[in-house]
Amino acid sequence: MTHDVRLRAGSPESEYSARFLQGMLDRMAVSYFKYGAVVDAYPDKVDALGCARERLARYAQTGNAEELVEASNYLMIEFMAPAHPEAHYDPQDSATSPGRRTHRGDATARRNEDLRGD
Repeated sequence: MTHDVRLRAGSPESEYSARFLQGMLDRMAVSYFKYGAVVDAYPDKVDALGCARERLARYAQTGNAEELVEASNYLMIEFMAPAHPEAHYDPQDSATSPGRRTHRGDATARRNEDLRGD
């Protein structure tokens, strides 16, 4: 089975990275042939969230952006084969979302042009 992956119309190219998404797909293909199907390991044999956390920590240490691609794949795997006992998908609006955090740690819903860079 193949899927034609397309971003929704209206998403400007400045708002996503095709290189990043292609990197995710490429690494998932390699992993399939190296390790086998996702369904055969997750969630019972491999901890996707633990792997994602480890990759984020490695990125924080090294700055190697490949770790972000790997972390994203593990998060996608958790989405596909959740280990969380209450996993569900319930889209949120801005009233229920935790929002974004500034570098100072403040939660904000302000537009980017209204933020200061400190």
